[in-house]
Amino acid sequence: MEKNLTSGSVFQNIVYFSLPYLLSYFLQTLYGMADLFIVSQFYGVEHITAVSIGSQVMHMLTVIIVGLAMGSTVTIGKAVGARALNQASNAVGNTVTLFLGVSLAFTAVMLALTSRLVVIMSTPKEAVSETITYLTICFIGIPFITAYNIISSIFRGMGDSRSPMYFIAIACGINIGLDYLLIGGFHLGAAGAALGTTLSQTISVIAALLVIFRKKTGLTLRKENFKPQSGTMGQILKIGIPVALQDGFIQIAFLVITVIANRRGLQDAAAVGIVEKVIGVLFLVPSSMLSSVSALSAQNLGAGKQERAALTLRYAVMIAAGFGLIASILIQFSAEPVVGIFTENEEVIVLGGQYLRGYIWDCMFAGVHFCFSGYFCALGMSGISFLHNVLSIVCVRIPGAYFASEYFADTLFPMGLAAPGGSLLSVVICVVAYKIVRERGKLEKYGGK
Repeated sequence: MEKNLTSGSVFQNIVYFSLPYLLSYFLQTLYGMADLFIVSQFYGVEHITAVSIGSQVMHMLTVIIVGLAMGSTVTIGKAVGARALNQASNAVGNTVTLFLGVSLAFTAVMLALTSRLVVIMSTPKEAVSETITYLTICFIGIPFITAYNIISSIFRGMGDSRSPMYFIAIACGINIGLDYLLIGGFHLGAAGAALGTTLSQTISVIAALLVIFRKKTGLTLRKENFKPQSGTMGQILKIGIPVALQDGFIQIAFLVITVIANRRGLQDAAAVGIVEKVIGVLFLVPSSMLSSVSALSAQNLGAGKQERAALTLRYAVMIAAGFGLIASILIQFSAEPVVGIFTENEEVIVLGGQYLRGYIWDCMFAGVHFCFSGYFCALGMSGISFLHNVLSIVCVRIPGAYFASEYFADTLFPMGLAAPGGSLLSVVICVVAYKIVRERGKLEKYGGK
């Protein structure tokens, strides 16, 4: 199951690793899209808005967990690259211990704050009840969502991106079936969507655990590996906390923008929610590049092959930027039909098309800084990623969306441009930081450690 990614063609390794990752992201994104699509077939705008807002909150939690888990992926990857399998076993065991506590804490806190979150989100009054129900059910399932993402981070750190793809494929298929049964058959609305998501994640975790116990992972786990070790946990948290914070701030920015849209009315809220789902699909390539760069670069740095790590970054940037450019051009001619997949409401379709045409350019710019973020994480310098994301949010994304909403009341297009504007600032910061790191010889200092 363990795969060494420190030899052979760099480009082929990126493709080999990123394609299963890409499909995994697609299937995971399909969760929320399936909920939204199926709800829209049986219910009105208030249910669509409830699922849209609720899934955004859950997505925020998920990316925070995934961000923390990046510390595990990089730590395990470096140990595997250095062939230090005992260190890798310690990293796996400490990851399990750490995230067991994290998941229980998140569950308790989010259940206590459910009603307050719905108010903070400025949820339209027509959708408040359904949103609370959706979130309550999903929050109960946080331990299983955490378990899936942690298991996936462990496999990817070992160079295996295929097993997580199989796990999420199982969950996605079950989720779609349960959605039709619970939403269409039992008429449970947003509650049915939440139940389908939670139950399917639970089954996915069970399947993953069965695979772990029946297949050879290349590692031997003992009781002592699960005991908290300051050095191992410190390394995981040193990398993971800045990534989790940056991802959390990004999602908070999305939620703030959602609040701005919600205050414009139910139609605007539904339009923004639908576009966020569409963007989630188109961001699969940038996201897969981020994770691929971090995992591949970590193994190469662990093996002392700094130039291969840098070459991985260059290839990933080319792939992500090229895809983003093509997607942005195509969406200019197809925005309304894409939004129309999720609703028949003409006003929502028009508003969604406007928002999507502006927002889509973020796919290109974000793709570039995602790759740099993955590379900085592999170096153990995830603080750089945190810095550029916070600056882009505070200086451009949120103020840009706010002022666009205030001064362009009849269109969502300017609001959509706030996201690519923020990402462009991030790209500039990343390029400057990369050059400084190279010039100061940081690669030699951090490589293999």
